Amino acid sequence: MRFGELSRAPLRLLRLQLYGETAEFSWVARPADVWDATLPRRERDRIASLQALQDAMALREMLFAVLPEVQTAELRAFRQSAREPPHLVITGRVTREVPAVLRVTSPAMRAKLYGFRFRLDDGVLGPLEVEDSSLQLMISA
Repeated sequence: MRFGELSRAPLRLLRLQLYGETAEFSWVARPADVWDATLPRRERDRIASLQALQDAMALREMLFAVLPEVQTAELRAFRQSAREPPHLVITGRVTREVPAVLRVTSPAMRAKLYGFRFRLDDGVLGPLEVEDSSLQLMISA
């Protein structure tokens, strides 16, 4: 997962923690690809958001493939902008059990079926409310 399909920027992993059959995994979503710099900002943000959803689903698959003892995982993706602290854009409590997603063509709908929560506004991921105080500390650090 060094490169994404829509962005060649690397993922920045923040944390992986294991608790028996449960894992917590957090990362910073890839920024828009440098070759997309000439596109309108809204289009760059849409492409970066689609990449973030694809990465969330791929990381779910990778986590369960690499750690066979893990049955459930809490995954979180943060978006880092140049002048602001990172904000949570994707979260989800996912299970090893694979939902019926084969015929679902929409990446957003597929991600929802896997158990991810996110807010899309015209195809662009928006910040989610942070409810957990320990998560708030991790974002601020």
